[in-house]
Amino acid sequence: MYLKKWINKWIWTLIICVGLLFIGTLILFFATNKSQEVSEDQYVINQIRLSVNQLLLYIEDHLSILERDSEIRSMLQQMSDDQEIDMTVLHLDGKVIFHTKENDLTSTIQIKNDIHYDLFTSQQEPGKINIAFPIVNDESHEQIGNAIFTLNKDSLFPSKQPNSNYLFLVVMMGALSFFIICFALYMNRKVQKDILTPLHELKKNTEEIVKGNYEQMSSYPKLDELGELYAVFDQMRLEIKQLVIQRNEQEQHQKKLISNISHDVKTPLTTIKAYLDAISEGVCRDEDSLMSYIHIMQINTEKMSRLIDDLFIHTLKELGHIPIHLKEQYSRDVLTNILQPIHYYVQTTNIHFIKPAMIPNVLIQVDEGRLEQVISNLVTNALKHTSNGDTITITTYIEDQTLYIQVIDNGNGMLPEDMPFIFERYFRGHQAERESAIKNEGAGLGLSICQHIMEEHYGSISFHSKHKEGTTFTLTLPIS
Repeated sequence: MYLKKWINKWIWTLIICVGLLFIGTLILFFATNKSQEVSEDQYVINQIRLSVNQLLLYIEDHLSILERDSEIRSMLQQMSDDQEIDMTVLHLDGKVIFHTKENDLTSTIQIKNDIHYDLFTSQQEPGKINIAFPIVNDESHEQIGNAIFTLNKDSLFPSKQPNSNYLFLVVMMGALSFFIICFALYMNRKVQKDILTPLHELKKNTEEIVKGNYEQMSSYPKLDELGELYAVFDQMRLEIKQLVIQRNEQEQHQKKLISNISHDVKTPLTTIKAYLDAISEGVCRDEDSLMSYIHIMQINTEKMSRLIDDLFIHTLKELGHIPIHLKEQYSRDVLTNILQPIHYYVQTTNIHFIKPAMIPNVLIQVDEGRLEQVISNLVTNALKHTSNGDTITITTYIEDQTLYIQVIDNGNGMLPEDMPFIFERYFRGHQAERESAIKNEGAGLGLSICQHIMEEHYGSISFHSKHKEGTTFTLTLPIS
């Protein structure tokens, strides 16, 4: 169930329960008052009896002579006026014997319709109660007449105030119910505004990301849980955006890499084919010319080999399967085997090459072939930034149980803007300002591969360079 529906369901359930509770309280209040009114009826009848008792006894004692004795009639009138009670005395047949109201000339009353012995039917006039009591003979205990009394209702029914306890309870329950309902509606509105609406916005932003739109920024003004969620979500959006940009750039770099290598491989192949065709056609008339042609073909073959090796290692790195087999060996033998052919190659480029005066002989865990690849790549990069007469120096030393290998040149150095990116894949630095020992060719993969190889040896690669003063690359290998 959606959170919005769940909240609405329980809010309305709460409102209904509170409403039912308040209605129940009202019903209980009115039922209590009704029971009090019913219980008070007997009290009112008794009060009326007490009020008219003196008059009723006087009438019973003098009923036989009331009609003809003026003194008794006057006395009864006086008693009626003193108690502010009007009365009518009549025989059983309804004939009026005495009436306190002088202007009332009624001589006969209908017994069935006008005589009321109970409180319910006696309240015929507003503010008055007309109630009848039988006149009984004291000796025979037989009814000999009726007396109808008219009393003011206010004197018998003082203005009743509702029970203060019950009234206070009803008021409190009403106020509490109103407060709970208002609070529930307020919470419903606040949840809608502060939780559901931001979540809906977050959902819309998620849908935009799914569609590939990474520019829709998510922000929330408050520093609470939702604010943290929005901040993490927007950070995720930026990271996804950056990953997409990197993926697109990588795809472009890979396309460019394939294009560059295809072009770079095609050029030496064309050169080799041209020289082979020339040899086959007999252009070389002597051995010196033939050897010159062969030397040019060797150079182009080595160039193709380097390009293919870089591409192969790059592919293995992308797959995470560069084969590195570490073996415990003595450093002097390993570095001597690596530096000897490099020495010969550098000398062919008219660059001075200085080998280490003394190579430390310590045990290291190393893959000789991969280490040779790293050092050869660094020397090749040095040749790209040096020119005739410059020097490339290799030094080795031990410090803190670590073997250090440095490749130093006094060539052009790196441009400051190139330094942060030299270990990035596909990055190819700016061309040298003067002619280098070898043509600045490559796919921009060498230093990235070197870094990976050194990390697999539990070592590192770093550099220091200053423009127009040269560059120093430092390799570190832990001693076993």
